[in-house]
Amino acid sequence: MERLVPEPGPTSVSDQLGDYRPWEGPPADRPRVVLNFATTLDGRASIDGRSGPIGSNTDTAMLVGLRKRFDAVMIGAGTMRVEHYGRVISDPAVRERREALGLPGDPLMVLIGSLDLPWDAGLFTDGGGRVVIFTADEGDPPPTATPVEVVREPGGRVEMATALRHLRAEHEVRALLCEGGPRLHSQLQAGGLADELFLTIAPKLVGAGTTILEGALPEVAELDLEWLLQEGSELFARYRRR
Repeated sequence: MERLVPEPGPTSVSDQLGDYRPWEGPPADRPRVVLNFATTLDGRASIDGRSGPIGSNTDTAMLVGLRKRFDAVMIGAGTMRVEHYGRVISDPAVRERREALGLPGDPLMVLIGSLDLPWDAGLFTDGGGRVVIFTADEGDPPPTATPVEVVREPGGRVEMATALRHLRAEHEVRALLCEGGPRLHSQLQAGGLADELFLTIAPKLVGAGTTILEGALPEVAELDLEWLLQEGSELFARYRRR
């Protein structure tokens, strides 16, 4: 892997993330929110409905490296239905390294949206960690091995700013990693709630499917490039919102 910006030279995922501490100095009333996406050259966020086929093993290493450094991981209900998440940090050694950094062994898993979820997925059946679901749905989830908290949002939709304030106040979440999907990304950007974006650009063309943003923004969001890495024909960018 080569670092193109700044200071060109050889690097690795672990070197780039080695001193990255997103939990330090968060906003006063919400967590620092960082998004991680992979996209094709034509801007698509999925291949055959899933994001996994876009990136390489290095993209996976970047995702896992980021997960090690956040108090919580957030996805939309639609992403959960497609991807069937298991336990976010499955390796006990990684959980120990998180604890050595002063983080909980398991990041809090945050779901946004419907209670129409794959309750047989490993996230719910493993028993490790905790899950918080922000929803406007009525009813209760089925019994699960993993503890699940449901936060009801009135008015038929989840207000992201309210949800983030709840996570900071009630769960002491200082840094939150959002892994999609595109609609959730749009909500965070539209509300000015997204602080950073890690973007993998894969050398692939699809020609169909969703993009990393689904929905209009009230104004153009401008971002500054923090780093740009290259491995083969794949690019790894980190942007900070102005």
